[in-house]
Amino acid sequence: MTTISAQHAFHPTTTEWLCGDHALARYHWPAPEHTPKAQVLLVHGLGEHMGRYNHVAYALQHAGYAVSGYDHVGHGLSSGIRGDVDTSNQLVDDLAAVVADMQHPSPPTPLVLLGHSLGGLVVQRAVAQGACHVDAVVMSSPAFAAFTNAVQKLLLATLPKYFPHLRVSNGLPLAWLARDAQVVRAYREDRLVHDQISAGLAAWLMDEAQQAVQHAADWQTPSLLMYAGQDRCVNPQGSELFAKAAPTQWLQSHCFNVMYHEIFNDPEKQQVLTKLVGWLDQRYAKA
Repeated sequence: MTTISAQHAFHPTTTEWLCGDHALARYHWPAPEHTPKAQVLLVHGLGEHMGRYNHVAYALQHAGYAVSGYDHVGHGLSSGIRGDVDTSNQLVDDLAAVVADMQHPSPPTPLVLLGHSLGGLVVQRAVAQGACHVDAVVMSSPAFAAFTNAVQKLLLATLPKYFPHLRVSNGLPLAWLARDAQVVRAYREDRLVHDQISAGLAAWLMDEAQQAVQHAADWQTPSLLMYAGQDRCVNPQGSELFAKAAPTQWLQSHCFNVMYHEIFNDPEKQQVLTKLVGWLDQRYAKA
């Protein structure tokens, strides 16, 4: 596999797509030269946007996959109050709407969801709830558990009921995003990145993460779970517990022990991209 540079000039076209009361920014990267092996829909994390995934899209396109994505409501180029949602399950509902819009290509093409962090949780919950039906799932450092203290737990037990749209800083420790100072600097300087999260969205995240882990034994979708052993943005114990409980015939998991949260941006990201493409090719490579 060709080494991928994060600075590679490979940019998507963006379109505005109406979804309920909001306009979601949809991203479409250049199509492969030949009929794609599968479609991959990227789903980003909390506070960020899909424009940060150019190098991931390039690696997938270079391997023969069609790649698209979108910004969550309240994120990036999409409409909405930063870090807030109108309804508790909105992120799942939006993903389901995007998937429904993609599922009738000609010729028929398998669809894979690839979600990072919050996006990994959204992907898992959408499939687990039956909100969308896809061929396979990839979860990157999914938000299956958080680092919360007693005070934060108390606030999450009370605030969402009365003030669901109250927003605070998400508290992400940016120095722990990746072991690459340039990645951290670019994140800090990115004007499309924000640090807001509403009480309602935080409560959804905590509740659904618990549901994901508690019901991991019921998981029945071909999946790849990749997570960082040195993650301080989400608690890697959530991924460990999910991997232990999920049926091995459906889930392959891999912990990158020395990596920080953004495994696609850590110095050894090529290992992650190679693992990702290798797993996809086992399923979709043409004879």
